[in-house]
Amino acid sequence: MYPHQAERLTQTLERHGLEALIATTAANVVYVTGFSSLVKEVYRTASFAVFARGGTALCVPAIDLAPIVVDAVAVDQVVAFGGFVSSYAEAPDTAAQRIRALAEARAATPADALAAALEAVGVSVGTVALDEGHITPQAWQRVVARLSGYTVVPAFDHFLAARRIKGPWELECLQRALAIVEEAANAVVQMLRPGVTEQEAVRFFQQATLQRGGMPYGAIVAFGERAAIPAPSPSDRALRSRDLVRLDFGCVHRGYCAEVARNAVIGEPGPRASRAADAILTGLEAAIGRIAPGVTAGDIHATAVGATREAGLPGFTRYHVGHGIGLEPYERPKLNAGNSTPLEAGDVLRVETPHYEHGWGGLSIKDTVLVTTTGARALNRSAHGLVVLD
Repeated sequence: MYPHQAERLTQTLERHGLEALIATTAANVVYVTGFSSLVKEVYRTASFAVFARGGTALCVPAIDLAPIVVDAVAVDQVVAFGGFVSSYAEAPDTAAQRIRALAEARAATPADALAAALEAVGVSVGTVALDEGHITPQAWQRVVARLSGYTVVPAFDHFLAARRIKGPWELECLQRALAIVEEAANAVVQMLRPGVTEQEAVRFFQQATLQRGGMPYGAIVAFGERAAIPAPSPSDRALRSRDLVRLDFGCVHRGYCAEVARNAVIGEPGPRASRAADAILTGLEAAIGRIAPGVTAGDIHATAVGATREAGLPGFTRYHVGHGIGLEPYERPKLNAGNSTPLEAGDVLRVETPHYEHGWGGLSIKDTVLVTTTGARALNRSAHGLVVLD
């Protein structure tokens, strides 16, 4: 665990009078331990990551022991549960010996494993906060019954609050993820020509992202009238002359997310497209210019909407104009109307001003911004304007 994460979680323990924080969601488990479980991703199995003053612990199904040991996940205690069976060589190496020892000591149930992990990190009484984000009501009841000697309270909000402010390692990952997605987006722009379909462009983005070390997600390429659909699946619609092109891409690098949205047009844009593109860019720039510690999330929303309207889209309305981004694409704070949450240095915000008109088309622009101690710093490097394609 990096010092920043340990500091944020320790502050949470102290602020709320807790003895331990127990993560269940994939993002929160990664935040506590750095461990990402393919088993949890595919099968949604139960697992826990414990943070306490006495150390960290992972409670995992036995099938997850091998990646934890072989990849040397930096966690103080590991407790397995379940009946997964492994085979071992006649002369097992050190890793195999540790996997077998942990498997042979496994608990009968996830709740039993969690109880053992809490004891192992020195928590035997008091209030513990359990992340309800990836646990069924029935599983919650089983855990609470097993932890009858503790007071169990919800933890999901505590984790979101802790993860909100990013540390140096997280910023490095976010910056690289953003560079990857921008490079891949630029590669897509370079390959666009009449006759290319949305599906072909999306596949090209996915390949370009993988080649650069990222994992693509949420790719949107929308042509012409389909650009008005906020979240379209890629179709076999081919690019035609004078079409608007809306590009909206995401990727993950080392667990951290980045997104970018840009716009293009085949041939010279008409006055309507030019006016809309200029207006949403003006709104985005005004919002970024307003970002600073102490300014509320609602102020950023009002600034973006007001500037976009004044710049040429008088009917522009948005529920939000962005939110935090990090281990998940959608984090706090949300930049929505009336939100009194003050921004803090270390917030990383994905700011956006999309505009959709059904029957005409749509445009979107997204930037990623770090809140600094004195203001804001945009992390993007790609051009913002409407790209004119031959």
